[in-house]
Amino acid sequence: MKHREIHFEAALEAALCTPAGGYVAGTTPLDARRGLFGADVLAFLQVSQARAWEQLAAILGATLPDTVLDTLTRELAGKGALHVLRYGFKCFGKTLRLAYFAPNTGLNPDTEAQYRLNQLRVHRQVHYHPAKAAQSIDVVLALNGLPVATLELKNPLTHQTAQDAIRQYQHERDPQAPLFKFKERALVHFAVDPDAAWMTTRLQGADTVFLPFNRGHQGGAGNPPVPAGYRTQYLWEEVLQRDSLLDLLARFLHLQTDTTVVRLPDGSTVRQVRETLIFPRYHQLQAVRGLVDAARSQGAGHNYLIQHSAGSGKSNSIAWLAHRLASLHDADDRKVFDTVVVITDRRVLDQQLQDAIYQFEHKQGVVQKIDENTQQLAKALADGTPIVISTLQKFPYIAQALDTLAKRGEGVSLHTAGRRFAVIVDEAHSSQSGEAAQELRKILNRDGIEATLAEQLLDLDEDELSPAARQELIREMLKRPRQPNLSYFAFTATPKFKTLAVFNEPDPATGLPPFHLYSMRQAIEEKFILDVLANYTTYRAYYGLIKSIEHDPLVPKRQAATALARFLAHHPTNVESKVEVIVEHFRAYTRHKIGGRAKAMVVTGSRLMAVRYKLAFDKYLREKGYADIRTLVAFSGQVIDPDLPNQTYTEVGMNKGLAERELPERFASDDFQILLVADKYQTGFDQPLLHTMYVDKRLAGIQAVQTLSRLNRMAAGKSDTFVLDFVNDPEEIYAAFKPYYERTNAAGQPDPHQLYELQHRLEEARVWEPAEVDAFCDVWFSNRLKPLPTDHQKMYALLDRAVDRYEALPEPEQDLFKGRLTSFRNLYAFLSQIIPYQDSGLEKLHTYGRFLLTRLPAHSADQRYAVEDDVALKYYRLEQLSQGSISLTAGEPAPLYGPTEVGTGRAQDATVNLSQLIDNLNARFGTEFLPADQLFFDQIVETAILNAQLQEVAQANSQQNFEYVFRKMFEGFFVERLEGNEDIFSRVFSDAEMRRAAEQYLSGEVYRRILGKVDGATKQTLA
Repeated sequence: MKHREIHFEAALEAALCTPAGGYVAGTTPLDARRGLFGADVLAFLQVSQARAWEQLAAILGATLPDTVLDTLTRELAGKGALHVLRYGFKCFGKTLRLAYFAPNTGLNPDTEAQYRLNQLRVHRQVHYHPAKAAQSIDVVLALNGLPVATLELKNPLTHQTAQDAIRQYQHERDPQAPLFKFKERALVHFAVDPDAAWMTTRLQGADTVFLPFNRGHQGGAGNPPVPAGYRTQYLWEEVLQRDSLLDLLARFLHLQTDTTVVRLPDGSTVRQVRETLIFPRYHQLQAVRGLVDAARSQGAGHNYLIQHSAGSGKSNSIAWLAHRLASLHDADDRKVFDTVVVITDRRVLDQQLQDAIYQFEHKQGVVQKIDENTQQLAKALADGTPIVISTLQKFPYIAQALDTLAKRGEGVSLHTAGRRFAVIVDEAHSSQSGEAAQELRKILNRDGIEATLAEQLLDLDEDELSPAARQELIREMLKRPRQPNLSYFAFTATPKFKTLAVFNEPDPATGLPPFHLYSMRQAIEEKFILDVLANYTTYRAYYGLIKSIEHDPLVPKRQAATALARFLAHHPTNVESKVEVIVEHFRAYTRHKIGGRAKAMVVTGSRLMAVRYKLAFDKYLREKGYADIRTLVAFSGQVIDPDLPNQTYTEVGMNKGLAERELPERFASDDFQILLVADKYQTGFDQPLLHTMYVDKRLAGIQAVQTLSRLNRMAAGKSDTFVLDFVNDPEEIYAAFKPYYERTNAAGQPDPHQLYELQHRLEEARVWEPAEVDAFCDVWFSNRLKPLPTDHQKMYALLDRAVDRYEALPEPEQDLFKGRLTSFRNLYAFLSQIIPYQDSGLEKLHTYGRFLLTRLPAHSADQRYAVEDDVALKYYRLEQLSQGSISLTAGEPAPLYGPTEVGTGRAQDATVNLSQLIDNLNARFGTEFLPADQLFFDQIVETAILNAQLQEVAQANSQQNFEYVFRKMFEGFFVERLEGNEDIFSRVFSDAEMRRAAEQYLSGEVYRRILGKVDGATKQTLA
């Protein structure tokens, strides 16, 4: 009988009832009517609060036990178990505590003694129903007589799993029984078997939703095997252990209130309020506790990256982390951080953070949201507010804000000496290497920088600068590297190479960043988000163009190709054809999803495209009489249609007066079904009813992941998503998503010498004189707070000398110089955070260079080339190419690469006759073809092996990595040999399988041929 479930139950009890577990076996029966272990409640109160008990006994006499329990029952019904546990309840004027939580420090022996008085008990086979005495639940965990958790255990050896436990909770457990009443008694319910655990905080009969509570295994869902143990024993050994459970009740569980606006048939609106009791998911608990432990032991001065997928509950993770860090003390009972600064642009996070922390602290003033001006931020930092929520953009203006406050007689002293800050970044991305991020470091360690200033001045050989400029130059240099009094905690689902390099505290398990990982794969497999690539359909448009002018001008090939692509994209036939596909697809497929509430987004390539889509949608819906679809459009600023130069369009105007801030809420209502966007609502927009996305924009990398991920939010009744893509190939989308599907890896480490190589090449161009750089920096760094009237004109005059020399360069050299200067600016801002250059020459050149870039003129090659009047559309066809899923499980992701000089110069543009370019495009997209040249593939190979970039890539990479680069150039090689090979071209590019086979064959052949030539040259040299 060893395989029976009772032994699983006994093992759990035995583990908890050890000194490490911290429980004792419960023997008191449950008072089913009250939902309490009444005798245990009374015993705890008598021991822990003897004086109050005696005073109540003098008043109530023999009625005391029933009076106390009845009062407690009413308080639990009115305020909830969490509130009573944290703040006690009143009985005849006496406040009685039902629990004591661990203090933040060990400085008060009395609070330590009170904490040890808590009694946690494990009760097995508890009969819980007042009217159905035979019904029992496997395990109830109680704190001082109050049930706080229930567990239903199942055993696969007897053909039952955690899913059977879930069904039992859903169909056999009465949610109105006192033990199960939402937020009044047991706060969390677990369905557990030896392999998996699930959790809920609210029983609602058949509508009860359980969430997985597992550790994750091999990048996905589930739990890893445990030698000589259960896969789920972490639940009782780690999560439900005495100190852990008390910590969860004190600092993690909170009641989240969400308000939604519902529009009634008569046009009026009502607000619906829904309460959700939040219990952390396992990865949230592990991440927050791991970060807190690291900060406690390591102190300030460390950068942590938390790579958590969409759907990970990032807002709550940030709230818990902020609260814990604000009250964190080290082993010597010293406060680790004086202030926690949360950097975010999301209003919803502001409110969630304040609401959650108010429940923990139950007092105002712990959290200060900076929603007015920079003076408000300066005051909050100066006053030592425990948690400050602000945007990054306010920090560069702190110095001016302090000056303004002083002039108004409201001066505050912002001292950072001896103060330590934790900075929580809501979305870590490359802007953390920008100037605003540097200013944040400068402000939060201003006294430390000043203290180092004198020492650095002694070693600085900068006689060309005035003393004031030298001091300010050093301040700029000192703010760039990691500051010893600042720790960063950065959250993102899509880290870049720079992010991994800057936030580089390693995961204790792997020794590599990120510090904690909750992958996209695990989130999908655990069904916290949907797989947006599961239903992916691609369309391709085929065009025919004719030249509509008599003469045949010479035009720049690349610019003309771009102009023709723009002409085709904006052409009314193109837009109207796609609108028809979108509307008919939405009506036939999407609108019936999610109980008829499903919505769609159309992602357009430009603001003008968004305008034309909106006009075409309204026209098509009007002509068809489709009253069941209404659209909204989102774009910034004003748009003037070049075909209608007197007509100006704005988002508010096209949405019939709907204010921009009201758009998300109105789109969430039943009034609108489709949202047309141009560079808005493609990141950070959380609308669970969004089911389908129509993509008419080139997407790549992080942008592709963030845009398509707008669909992945779960909602009641939502089981899938759909993407219809007019532009991108499935292979490109796969390449964008794959690096973020599991752990994101960076290829190699940043090269510190790369910056000096760029500096040398820039100086060789002789665009500036060293004395001009010194003179500019002397003006810029002097008189920072009170600039002289002549400073501005001096800087302009100095920059104009370099501009004149730049314009005297041949155009290709201008391109190369400008690209290298841009690379230097970006590279220094990044590398100076992780490499201690301490080089004033680099700092001066960075300062000078970033201003010079704003003055370098754009020449004709940077302008758009217009061909709209010279060509006309001959024919157009829209055709479905592929349908199905894009699986991310196969293949290895390409690692993220660091900054290089690739792309620092623009390739030279040959000139061709406009008619030839149009012929090429017609041949590429048309339907009438000539027989293919049998030597076509050989010609492609011969061209590719002479390509300098491919030669470098082949010599430095594996064949797999080489193939990734080759695929990006594949189409270009075909286009170059398009003429006379139209048939084979069409077959390859209209058949996905043939294209993949051709890519694989050609990349392998080119790779072998290039390496063969290198090896042959080496052998010849040796000979």
